[in-house]
Amino acid sequence: MNVSKRVMTVVMAGLLLMPAATVFAESGPQKTAAPAVKADEKPRNPVAAVVNGKEISRDALNRELTLVTHRLAGQGQNIDKDQLEKIEGNVLNNMIDRELLYQDALKNGIKPDDKAVDTQMDTMKSNFPGDAEYRQALEMMKTTEADLRTNIAQSMVIQQLIESRIAPGIEITDAQSKSFYDTNPQFFKKPEQIKASHILIKADASAGEADKAAARKKIEEIQDKLKKGEKFDALAKQYSEDPSSAQGGDLGYFSRGQMVKPFEETAFAMKKGDVSDIVVTQFGYHLIQVMDKKPESTTAYDEAKPRIGEHLKREKMIEAINVYIEKLKADAKIEILP
Repeated sequence: MNVSKRVMTVVMAGLLLMPAATVFAESGPQKTAAPAVKADEKPRNPVAAVVNGKEISRDALNRELTLVTHRLAGQGQNIDKDQLEKIEGNVLNNMIDRELLYQDALKNGIKPDDKAVDTQMDTMKSNFPGDAEYRQALEMMKTTEADLRTNIAQSMVIQQLIESRIAPGIEITDAQSKSFYDTNPQFFKKPEQIKASHILIKADASAGEADKAAARKKIEEIQDKLKKGEKFDALAKQYSEDPSSAQGGDLGYFSRGQMVKPFEETAFAMKKGDVSDIVVTQFGYHLIQVMDKKPESTTAYDEAKPRIGEHLKREKMIEAINVYIEKLKADAKIEILP
């Protein structure tokens, strides 16, 4: 985790990150509390920073830090004291940058749209089963609905600033897109794929020998029907115990790594139109029919061009916002308090 980057501060795909609102909505009604968010136990100034006379409170910093650490904990990351201090500094820098952008937006006559904020709040609340779960999450995240609303309003105003003053200057040329395509071929490789159908007779690995024998006998009887000329899809619909039976056993296209190993190894070794012998996996007994094969290929530039443009635009947007923030900082009075 690179805590030195200002990625938290900027927009991706033209949309400003909303740290409190977004992380809060994604967290949902969790049952466990987020980890402690203070980097040490020493008494600290109740004001974390002052930006052009506007205070950022320690409580506000701790609320946002709670959101970040909660998210990281949900991803299974353990955070030690040193990491926590770095994350805290990163979150505070993010808050300072947002405050600078927000102040600049207000100077440029951009104001919060109450109806848009209401819509965003309603959308966020809809992530929860009910009001009780929503209130419980608010309490757990040590925040209030008013704080949440303020954060959303601020983020929307900043987003409008970026869209009106920064985004119009972002352009990606054909030459830039083609250069990225030519110098990053690894991003445009399409792996070998096959389209296959199967018939499954279930036999759990923990099943008794009698149950396994019965399942084996059933798949052998189906195999005999295939050898006598009966249609694979019809037999799959009639006998297969996999949800794909409704589609005649059709699994669609898949690449290596998407199926269990015995199934994959058999399927990819087959020719188009072939039907396998009985294949044993952890799910039971299978018969596989390969319907089509696509060799490894490369996505054509014209097909990849829109995605390349989106990627390069995101990169340029990050750079442009960083430059814009640095200009604001050059004229700002910022004090970070211990």
